[in-house]
Amino acid sequence: MTATVPPVAPVDRPRRVKRGSVIGNTGLYVSIGVAALLFLVPFYLIVRNALSTDPEITGENWKFFPANPQWGNFTELFHDTTVDFGRSLFNSAVVAVLITVGTLLVCSLAGYGLARIPYKHANKIFYMVLGTLMVPPAVTFVPSFVLVSSLGWVDSYRGLVIPVLFSGFACFLFRQYFLGFPRELEEAARVDGLGYWGAYWRIVVPNSLNFFAAIATITFISGWNAFLWPLVIGQDPSAWTVQIALSSYMTNQVVNFHLIFMATAISILPLVFVFLFLQRWLVQGVAQTGIKG
Repeated sequence: MTATVPPVAPVDRPRRVKRGSVIGNTGLYVSIGVAALLFLVPFYLIVRNALSTDPEITGENWKFFPANPQWGNFTELFHDTTVDFGRSLFNSAVVAVLITVGTLLVCSLAGYGLARIPYKHANKIFYMVLGTLMVPPAVTFVPSFVLVSSLGWVDSYRGLVIPVLFSGFACFLFRQYFLGFPRELEEAARVDGLGYWGAYWRIVVPNSLNFFAAIATITFISGWNAFLWPLVIGQDPSAWTVQIALSSYMTNQVVNFHLIFMATAISILPLVFVFLFLQRWLVQGVAQTGIKG
């Protein structure tokens, strides 16, 4: 009888971790941590100074955080008789939302038409749209203001919103995205009797919400932070946006540092919420543009 030898179980040897990879990963994490801290420094300064007095902000004895936070700065900001900050926040919200919705509608239709509707001059029109990106916005302010003034739109939402609804950059991004959109879905819609508008509204838009959310985020932030055009159009304090209200706290005679920082802290909250809510769609939408960086 021959004895059977049981199989020997393989011995798990500890994997050798390359020293270079450990050092590289450690350096990567350290770099990311340092970059995150540097990114958060401005937010810390805004919150710290928003809860401080002017002597604490400009004094030589710097403290990491005020011993007695001045929560009354918030009340003082909204009870200031010289600047109606609450009205400015409302104006900025209305303007940013209208610009975002209008830009999505106008530029997406323009981009879809340039990408899908056959027209012999489509490329020429597209190059003309790209040409608008090379014109500095300040060059068009005077003729735009003359036109808006002749229409009686000064100190109104129409004057703040309508002249900036079309964006050549957004139109370019939409065209690039629609060029890569599956044609099979649109052809199936055509079989069902839908035209270009029906295919756009029922097929393209519902399947492009990620990209629309990305453009909406960028447009909303741009509309909220706009300064020069609202400064030209919003001549009456009742038509000021939040950026114009911020600039009014700094004059040749006096600078209200605590109000500036408190107003800044409040004005960036909508942008933070919008970005945190839409950041996933923002990354996915930018990845779907077809543009290689």
